[in-house]
Amino acid sequence: MRHVAAAVLALAIGAAAANAEPRHGISAFGDLKYPADFTHFDYVNPDAPKGGRIATIGTAAINTFDSFNGYILKGDPAQGLALLFDTLMVPANDEPGSLYGLVAKQVDLADDRKSVTFTLRPEAKFSDGTPLTAEDVCDSFRLLSTLGAENIRITIKDVEGCEVLDPQAVRYRFSGERTRDLPLTVAALPIFSKAYYATNDFTKTTLTPPLGSGPYKIASFKPGEYVAYGRRDDYWAKDLPVNKGRFNFDEVRYEYFRERIAGFEALKSGVIDLREEFTSRDWATAYEFPALKDGRVVKLEMPDETPSGAQGFFFNLRREKFQDIRVREALNLAFDFEWTNKNLFFDSYQRTASFFENSPMKAEGKPTPGELALLEPLRDALRPEVFGEAIVPAVSDGSGQDRKLLRRASALLDEAGWKNDGTLRRNAKGETLDVEFLIESPVFERVLGPFVKNLKLLGVNASIRTVDESQYQKRREDYDFDVMSSRFSTGLTPGDELRVFFGSDSATKPGTFNLSGVASPAIDTLLDKVVEAKSREELNTAGRALDRVLRAEQFWVPNWYKGTYWLAFWDKFERPQTKPKYDRGILDTWWYDEAKAKRIANGN
Repeated sequence: MRHVAAAVLALAIGAAAANAEPRHGISAFGDLKYPADFTHFDYVNPDAPKGGRIATIGTAAINTFDSFNGYILKGDPAQGLALLFDTLMVPANDEPGSLYGLVAKQVDLADDRKSVTFTLRPEAKFSDGTPLTAEDVCDSFRLLSTLGAENIRITIKDVEGCEVLDPQAVRYRFSGERTRDLPLTVAALPIFSKAYYATNDFTKTTLTPPLGSGPYKIASFKPGEYVAYGRRDDYWAKDLPVNKGRFNFDEVRYEYFRERIAGFEALKSGVIDLREEFTSRDWATAYEFPALKDGRVVKLEMPDETPSGAQGFFFNLRREKFQDIRVREALNLAFDFEWTNKNLFFDSYQRTASFFENSPMKAEGKPTPGELALLEPLRDALRPEVFGEAIVPAVSDGSGQDRKLLRRASALLDEAGWKNDGTLRRNAKGETLDVEFLIESPVFERVLGPFVKNLKLLGVNASIRTVDESQYQKRREDYDFDVMSSRFSTGLTPGDELRVFFGSDSATKPGTFNLSGVASPAIDTLLDKVVEAKSREELNTAGRALDRVLRAEQFWVPNWYKGTYWLAFWDKFERPQTKPKYDRGILDTWWYDEAKAKRIANGN
């Protein structure tokens, strides 16, 4: 919930606004798949019946919640809060980098992309029946830009302001030259009630259900156990083209479990209806219970065509011991992915190499002429490796202790001044090379154990520390760790959100996704090139150049990825024939099948 996706819309009112024709949607590069008179997205069933319930676990890292405010740094927000709030526009999940009007009826983007104007639908309303107006849109921007979590504020820092033109029209103005994504970003911001937050403190965590205008309301909850959202029959936008065939469940319920085993048992017993599996061992061996064997539970492998992003162990460069790249490279060499994949993961994964894995922005081979045009002016600030073959993780012999790679790692530590005294590595000050892996679930111990063992063979004083969820979150926000595991991914048209991961501004501000503390003017320049790209070809070229530079810094130990989702669910749902290309589509497009549910209830 602390991630606010990039998105946009606008419509011009007044002489000082845009010169372009108002449109029903907006795209990063201009083209739109759906015409103005489209009736529904291609990946939905517009006649899907409403009803039933779906209970799931969700995918959040924190296995509890204490707040219904997901847009500030404080607290652990409940999952599913986006169901409460409408936005000006919504994405089409079969088309990259585009948005279509929800609260906004039309969008008008200025020719210079320095402003965007949105015309609002007069019928838009909050769940208490009060109108949603331009005042609410601009006040929402004020709250997010001044009081919101840093990850949000960074993406909208170049938005000069939001101007109310009349009750159904707002104009956003932008500063600087890198404005390509800002219209989309502001179009995707949640819209809050100005009247509600006039008497409720936006900076506080709260378990009071907030006022929203979206398709669901909070129906019931118990902190740390579950939160249930009830579909609103009176939802003002239920028949709009962007919502046809969507939000079909009467209730969407998220259950919380302290351990994955408990979540798995909840699926087997029918406490939850659907579970996404993230553990290869369980996917390969654990799904042998009676309900699956007799067909009442379905096991489904669904293609994932989105960029898989980057999962890995991230070094905290704010700590002096990780400043030397030779230390980082040495630690990297000690992780034997080939052994791990074979012995722990049933050969289910591929090794991640890129920060834009499974995406056209992944750098491969040597730089193209287009990439060199961006990299050459920065040559003095870049590592020489950037201009050769793109850095990829070393491939081991699969033994678990590849002696060749460990010898290389040992030599690198020697060169970096960390000498082995026969037991531990020490620097000139006599300090030992201590490396602590911070985790919040014992699940990762089986992966980290062999890695730590190899590091100890090198003389590194490596250890694993498991902490509870709240402490883990706090230490992550304060960057109080040596090495932390994380996974992040960007959209198909990444832009300003990349600054949250790699920009110098985010390196020192608490609670951002820049875990390693990457801070480089050269990287900032390449981030600008990504944001400034005026075509998808330019975007991919700039992304590959950035990828080369990031990978050459070796501030992470790349993990793994797969191009599928692993799902298991009780067979009481139906889904459209066409899956949204860039989304699972479960809560969004599936529906409850009453006849199937009755058969299951009868044990058939």
